[in-house]
Amino acid sequence: MIEQISAFFSSEMIYLWLNLGVIPFWIILIFFPQSKLCNYIVISIFPFFLLSLVYSYLLYLFYMTGYNYNQNFSLYLGLDNLRNLFSENAFLLLFWIHFLGVNLFCGCWIIKDSQKFNISKYVNFIPLFITYFIGPIGLFLYWLIRVVYAKKINLID
Repeated sequence: MIEQISAFFSSEMIYLWLNLGVIPFWIILIFFPQSKLCNYIVISIFPFFLLSLVYSYLLYLFYMTGYNYNQNFSLYLGLDNLRNLFSENAFLLLFWIHFLGVNLFCGCWIIKDSQKFNISKYVNFIPLFITYFIGPIGLFLYWLIRVVYAKKINLID
């Protein structure tokens, strides 16, 4: 059974489904942030549970095909080592899941935090959109908006 699943869910297929799979979460997050659907489906453990299942499956799949996980620790030794790791499809796919999960988490945090300060969903549109593509810049843009709405600069929260 696992062989049939792994034959269907190749790395390319998983990459495609990951990219398509996060879009509904982001659409709900951007356009319907105050809905019950957003609270129960997006700003819950559900999307991260799904991403962790895919991540775990890939770890198992790459382990069975002989991927050397010890080389992953070389990414801290320099840019050349990091470049070599990104040439591996297995590492690249694992990194991509990590990237999607962290950006979605940041988007969820933006929504939850903006609800505390009554920041309009229309104001959050741009920071959320930017967070989807380039997380840290969208998060920083939201922080600037938050400073205006909270009328104070708070570096710790």
